[in-house]
Amino acid sequence: MMSGAARRGPNKPAILAIILVSYVMIVLDISVVLTGLPKIRQDLGFSDASLAWVQTAYTLTFGGLLLLGARAGDMLGRRLMLMVGLAIFTVASVAIGASQSAIWMLGWRAVQGLGSAILAPSTLALLQITFPEGPERTRAVSYYSAAAGASATFGLVLGGVLADWLSWRVGFLINLPIGVGLILAARAFVTEGARRPGHFDLPGALTSTIGMTALAYGFLHAARSGWSDPGSVIAILAAVLCLVAFVFIERRQSQPILPLRLFASPGRSGAYIARTLYLGGMVGFFFFTTIYLQDVAAYGPALTGLAFLPATLLHVPFSVAVPRLTRWFSLNQLLVAGMLIGIVGMAWLSRVSPQSGYLLGVAAPMLLIGISQGLTLSPLTSAGVAGVSPEDAGAASGAVNVAHQLGTSVGLSLLVAISSLGATGLAGPALTAHRVVLAFDAASVMLVVAFLVAIVTIVLPHRRHACTVCTVRTASEDTSPARR
Repeated sequence: MMSGAARRGPNKPAILAIILVSYVMIVLDISVVLTGLPKIRQDLGFSDASLAWVQTAYTLTFGGLLLLGARAGDMLGRRLMLMVGLAIFTVASVAIGASQSAIWMLGWRAVQGLGSAILAPSTLALLQITFPEGPERTRAVSYYSAAAGASATFGLVLGGVLADWLSWRVGFLINLPIGVGLILAARAFVTEGARRPGHFDLPGALTSTIGMTALAYGFLHAARSGWSDPGSVIAILAAVLCLVAFVFIERRQSQPILPLRLFASPGRSGAYIARTLYLGGMVGFFFFTTIYLQDVAAYGPALTGLAFLPATLLHVPFSVAVPRLTRWFSLNQLLVAGMLIGIVGMAWLSRVSPQSGYLLGVAAPMLLIGISQGLTLSPLTSAGVAGVSPEDAGAASGAVNVAHQLGTSVGLSLLVAISSLGATGLAGPALTAHRVVLAFDAASVMLVVAFLVAIVTIVLPHRRHACTVCTVRTASEDTSPARR
């Protein structure tokens, strides 16, 4: 007999709230450490070289295991995996907050990435299942993108303020009550959907994880030791071999963690590639602007975090406004506008120097970058899951999140490597400013390439399809009995 909850149907506002708060926690813990890194280094004894792994340990396990997490949601149930991911993430957060050594923190950051890898695809898959394609899903995806962008920037502010006024540990310990509350809410409001029998694609998971880890390590090693160093070359070659093996494995698997049929649509493929490149450029904005503000402009952690507020001021309103803007503009038009504004903002920011003032040199381009993120991420998310069947919802959400994390982890590693080029004869703030400018130049190029990919794979095919439909309708009208 059908239960009262089932008869009433899903409580969509409650489910959306659970999805958004869960995703906010995930993204927040990517950015909350950035402005607190100097305090973390001081407390736990990190070296300059190992400090980058505070971020990389999280993003690599997150990105590397996302596809396996998405597959687990399909097989074991998305509600169950949502709760398991929340539990792992919450326990790891408490352990990080209690860390007394660098090794302990890095180990639990990796476990936290595992929790995110299980949690993130469950949130987006639940969003796809709960909200049908059309205006309702567009509105939900816009809130999803706004939550991701706002929490990324808010994490920088929160991390700096907590590191200066309380402790960097508070940013992790606060996840305990939030995580417990979300688990209880998921039990109450989220119903379990149909499960797909099958098996886990462990060879695919291993090759994809090792491949992305080796690629990020190769870029970071090249930044320290040079591109011709044997360690850099071996790591990058190993990454290429693993990723080629991954594609070969997925083609032969009966139940792959990443069904290659997802890439049969040029629009979805382009959305994944454009998202990777776009996020690769944008993570450079967050990382290198933090370095510039602290090492060149001599801001403290709290002031550095507050200096990012211009990026938030317009990001969130534009993200939330996307559904209303679609009354006058298509998602593709918003995507084009957002990417172009981002290119201008990043190119403007790349002109920064030790003599630049904050308002014109940093804050003004931040406003443009905030608008760009608000307009761009929602259309890219929609394009990445458009036309996907319910049985592939988890895999598609995993692919969107993999593209996101691949951009933030490997993209950042690439920008770090590029920023180390041609710095002979410089020292102190001048050296840091030189590296920041190189990184922003490279990030601008990444945004341009992302824009071109989106135009070729998403925008132009959609316009051709629309023109074809108009032509067919016109021809039908011309030959109708009424016309004759």
